Amino acid sequence: MLKTILSVSGKPGLYKLLSSAKNMVIVESLIDSKKMPIHARDKVVSLGDISIYTEADDVPLKTIFSSIKGKENGGKVSINKSGKPEELRKYFEEILPDFDKNRVYTNDIKKMLNWYDILTDAGIDFEKEEAAEEKEEAAE
Repeated sequence: MLKTILSVSGKPGLYKLLSSAKNMVIVESLIDSKKMPIHARDKVVSLGDISIYTEADDVPLKTIFSSIKGKENGGKVSINKSGKPEELRKYFEEILPDFDKNRVYTNDIKKMLNWYDILTDAGIDFEKEEAAEEKEEAAE
């Protein structure tokens, strides 16, 4: 599921991929459900392609979201996302204890927490849908 959820540089929020054409994709905002075209010149990143630096290996974003979901019992993030950087880093350390403190910036943490809340508000259960996609891939 996270493969079809996109972050578009310069546009707030997250977008669900609806269809693709030659030089653009059609997306739907997860915040207000508005549909819009995103052209080839816009920088688009799939959440499924994002991973977080740790002291050992990189950790996929879905693992981070699963940890947040476990910590928050499926609810929204309990910390103030515009709080002090030290508080955000302490919170994130509870989620991913060995994250690389030199390469993961406070803005990255804020962005991940915002994305998690957007997915939660949109009712997207990324864990369940990821498991279904993995089963389909294994069957093929």
